[in-house]
Amino acid sequence: MSKIRRLFVCSNCGATFPKWLGQCSSCGEWETLLEQAGAPEVKNTVSLAEKTGKTLHAENIYATATDDAEAARLSTGFPDLDLVLGGGILSGSVSLLTGQPGIGKSTLLMQIATIIARHVPVLYISGEESAPQVRARALRLAGKTPKTTHATMSANSQATQPPLTLDFASSTSTNDISQTILANKYKFIIVDSVQTLAVAEIAGAPGGVAQVANSGNLLIRAAKATGTALMLVGHVTKDGNLAGPKTLEHMVDVVLNFEGDRYGGFKTIRASKNRFGATSELAIFEMHDKGLSEVKNPSAALLAERQNVDGSIIFAAIDGTRPLLVEIQALVSKSSFGYPKRTASGFDLNRLNLLIAVLEQRTKLTLSDKDIFVNVVGGIRLTDAAADLAVCMAIASAAASRKLADDLVVFGEVGLGGEIRSVSTPEKRINEAKKLGFTAAIAPYTIKNQFVKPARDLTAILNAYLH
Repeated sequence: MSKIRRLFVCSNCGATFPKWLGQCSSCGEWETLLEQAGAPEVKNTVSLAEKTGKTLHAENIYATATDDAEAARLSTGFPDLDLVLGGGILSGSVSLLTGQPGIGKSTLLMQIATIIARHVPVLYISGEESAPQVRARALRLAGKTPKTTHATMSANSQATQPPLTLDFASSTSTNDISQTILANKYKFIIVDSVQTLAVAEIAGAPGGVAQVANSGNLLIRAAKATGTALMLVGHVTKDGNLAGPKTLEHMVDVVLNFEGDRYGGFKTIRASKNRFGATSELAIFEMHDKGLSEVKNPSAALLAERQNVDGSIIFAAIDGTRPLLVEIQALVSKSSFGYPKRTASGFDLNRLNLLIAVLEQRTKLTLSDKDIFVNVVGGIRLTDAAADLAVCMAIASAAASRKLADDLVVFGEVGLGGEIRSVSTPEKRINEAKKLGFTAAIAPYTIKNQFVKPARDLTAILNAYLH
């Protein structure tokens, strides 16, 4: 008889080991190896594979290519989110939505489910909430009071819009959910969340490495077999990373990251993985009492409450393929301690420290005894290297108590020598600035455009434009 092997799985990274170790050699974490049953040991594996294997049937993908995949996409009702997904939710695809607690994942999914349910049958499965809780949220988002009866809801909805086929079930059994998917009654299924699920045959509590990996595998296989679009919700750790094994991210087709401040400001969704489209697109949302809504003109919204004071610079950013005007604020104050403090919100702290070093070395600014705080307004997180010049000018403006003219935007990468380097897609940045009424852009000298005030050197720019 074959003998069951014992494996030890790291709860942090999912690496497996044949025996227990105090420290995981893969991720370096201590006391994270948990014992679980592995696959049975089989002797003469090669000869067994030769007996049981069979030749695959292969087809020419170009000869059999059709447009059915594109035609089978489901619209979420949010154009920008459809763009992030590559054109909508593809039938048979498995997506994973992650985000901090309370940021609005369940709210967004209920809105998407309601919109898609007007066209195809939808099932919302929750392992965390009961039916009354989910029903109360659905009624709130629909603008109805919780006292509204089901009959009244149906009558009102039929009078104004197509009837909805949106069902709800509360379950934490992966086996039951898999069988429901295989019944092929629903075209779109939401599972909130994968960390609450458990496979009956696997030992361990829900949320463990083995349970998350096996639950995800079972649900994905069922979705692919029936062509059902599946949306999974994933928890995140305190560091913002997806909780559980990294294997889950590899198995799904799309990984969506829901980011932003849970208490206010804009919220963004971007794809860190997308097998059906680009990962450079961005959807920007704002939370209201009736749910989330897309921000149609984020640049105007971000600048609506701006006051032109020292330390405030308008940066012409590119997030994905979308141009965006963002206000960068800096505050410089005398340090009360021997070690100055540097804080960044929406900007990489290591990059900020590098730019401060460049400012000190290449200009006459003395910042070694100053506390420096940098903030990107609106909860936007910048990864664009072109923000370097705007951050440097914001810090210099705050340190010298000098302002930049109201009608100027800034973009450009700063090198270690203080030189201003070229950036990608400058025309999109310039066109967005023109639309918002700006008259010029301080940008790298390599851009040949009458709208641009050429910048070669950081010192010259600070002396010329900060007054």
